[in-house]
Amino acid sequence: MSISFDSALGIHEQATLLRARRAEVLANNIANADTPGYKARDLDFEAILKGEQSAQPTLALQTTAGGHQQLIADPSLAADLMFRTPTQPSVDGNTVEVQQEMARYTENALDYQASFDFLNRKFQGLSKALKGE
Repeated sequence: MSISFDSALGIHEQATLLRARRAEVLANNIANADTPGYKARDLDFEAILKGEQSAQPTLALQTTAGGHQQLIADPSLAADLMFRTPTQPSVDGNTVEVQQEMARYTENALDYQASFDFLNRKFQGLSKALKGE
């Protein structure tokens, strides 16, 4: 009987990857807090994860050189980015509210750690099953 990692790991692998992507977006918002006209962005974790579960296979990007990386310019990620509506807009058009972004970043980091722990437990369980423990 073969083991399918997709079914064995469940949604935890996609959740961990998505949390890492969201951390990049939130960190970018914080880094651009003083950039005039910058619009804060975010990912809708729940909607994207639902899409991942029901997603059909997508075409891979074609690389023309060995140094090209597939995950940095993920076109599906750009479609999922949403602009944030600020509670107190600034005069220069920047919509980043640093304290709220930092709170979201911290919450996302805790959620990432939880997803990572779930994934780690899945691997430990698979390892025990393979060893017959």
